[in-house]
Amino acid sequence: MNVILRHSLNFALGSALLAIPAFALPQSQDPPQQPPKTQAAPPQQAQPPAAEQPIQQKDTVNPKNSKEDVEAIGDRKVGCHMNWFSIEKEINLGKSIAQDVEHSSKLIDDPVVTEYVNRVGQNLVRNSDAKVPFTIKVIDSDEVNAFALPGGFFYVNSGLILRAQEESELAGVMAHEIAHVTARHITCQLTKGELAQLLSIPAMIFIPYSWTGYAIYQGMNFGIPMTFLKFNRDAEREADYLGLEYMYKTGYDPNSFVTFFERLQADEKRRPGTIPKAFSTHPPTPERIGNSQKEIARILPARQEYIVTTSEFDTVKARLRNIMFARKVTDAKDKPTLKNKTEQSKKQPNPNDPNSTGDDDRPTLKRRPDSQP
Repeated sequence: MNVILRHSLNFALGSALLAIPAFALPQSQDPPQQPPKTQAAPPQQAQPPAAEQPIQQKDTVNPKNSKEDVEAIGDRKVGCHMNWFSIEKEINLGKSIAQDVEHSSKLIDDPVVTEYVNRVGQNLVRNSDAKVPFTIKVIDSDEVNAFALPGGFFYVNSGLILRAQEESELAGVMAHEIAHVTARHITCQLTKGELAQLLSIPAMIFIPYSWTGYAIYQGMNFGIPMTFLKFNRDAEREADYLGLEYMYKTGYDPNSFVTFFERLQADEKRRPGTIPKAFSTHPPTPERIGNSQKEIARILPARQEYIVTTSEFDTVKARLRNIMFARKVTDAKDKPTLKNKTEQSKKQPNPNDPNSTGDDDRPTLKRRPDSQP
């Protein structure tokens, strides 16, 4: 497996991309299961346009707190200060939702694809603040999306894998969703909702019809809560922040997170409506992209190399594309077709032709002669 790395702007500005063994990566990177082969890059390679240059990073940074310290990842507490859900309750909530998701979705069961995506995700989880184990699966869907439920139940759409151009772009989106789980955004959000309900109870005594709204809200909490995944701006900003730290800690180039969303934003400008519905709740706004660029420069020390992509990513992507194409062909064959009356009449058997039986074995009705009893 070849690993393509990008040199940091501070150490080798303008250098070509190289592929080196994983054991040469920083110690915080968990080595892949198979040692990559060395692959030399072309001797001369033009620099990318200025707009695509990696963000300038400092050689050393002075973190103000543990949240800014990437070396403290795994030994720190992130998320809200008030959460009425225990870890066990949060896992049970996520498990219940996951059953509904898998009941209503079609999963990719190809072992090569699922093992690869799971390995990329688990590598990010090991370099995060996760306090729960993760179960990672791939959904058969063209929509560019990924979402993580409470308790570490994580789903990646096949459309996201096919849309990503490099493994680091896929890792960036996955790291963002993992951050939602590590910060416990969903249960923090539910805690705030329950607190608001308790605070509103005195008013309900004087406004009877408010109990109707209260009951409706309670009922919504027990439905399949895709609305739980609609986070506010602060939660999305924190997921961006933590996600950048997690992919950096794993060894990926954090710039890939920015370039992926910049590309989606550019596509939206050229063809409005192309940004998937999943991103409509937390679109890649210029503000979020700008904030991510500032955080990369401020809190992430420069490294000599970053993982950009691997040959395995290209192999899995091609394999997944063939699976999706085969599925569409099968679906097209199984789709029922309508026949007009003229076509059906042409296939009716001729009653005067004893050899004419039609196109099927359906029985025909014959009138019994009056002479028979």
